[in-house]
Amino acid sequence: MNNPTPASGRVHYAMTGSGVYPVVVAVFVGLLLISNIGAVKLIAFGPIITDGGAFLFPLTYIVGDVLSEVYGLKAARRAILLGFAMSVLAAITFWLVQLSPPAADWPNQEAFESVLGFVPRIVLASVCGFLVGQLLNAYVLVRIKERTKEKALWLRLIGSTAVGEFADTLVFCTIAFYGIITGAEFWNYVLVGYVYKTLLEVVLLPVTYRVIAHVKRREPTYAVA
Repeated sequence: MNNPTPASGRVHYAMTGSGVYPVVVAVFVGLLLISNIGAVKLIAFGPIITDGGAFLFPLTYIVGDVLSEVYGLKAARRAILLGFAMSVLAAITFWLVQLSPPAADWPNQEAFESVLGFVPRIVLASVCGFLVGQLLNAYVLVRIKERTKEKALWLRLIGSTAVGEFADTLVFCTIAFYGIITGAEFWNYVLVGYVYKTLLEVVLLPVTYRVIAHVKRREPTYAVA
């Protein structure tokens, strides 16, 4: 049976002990890890150069919005820290595998290093950008919800993404490329990445609405009388 629609005058969040919270967290962490691996390849669409993470990484912000909107700041922060920890673990694991001596009849050591031999500066930039951006995204969404209650979901989604994606992009680009890319070229790289990620959130807004509505209906503790 579907839950009744929460009264617009109250701020509602679901409890994490039941329902689909573990599934949402698993999707969140999975998207992050897959996009981080995909990001090792640079791809070009005409004059625009980006990386393979562009396909899935923006979706982590959509799932992050679901976590913040449905479960609140504490639950979202728990998922973000878990994603951060798993990203660090993945980077360390790939690094240890890279350093381990290859078997005598395995000829792909150089290929492995060229694909998964992460540059430490890039790894640091990625995990720091993710952590700062996602925490800000969750914080802004929850603070806006305290004022709008159940109304103006679009404002929460776009407002939080605008802040979180900018912080993420700026932190990543600064750590990864400061001193390598400078001046107008640096800011062009930052702004192109930021505009792309934010516009994708706007384009996918109808999808985000449907996902959030579905998760709210599946959570028995969300609509509290």
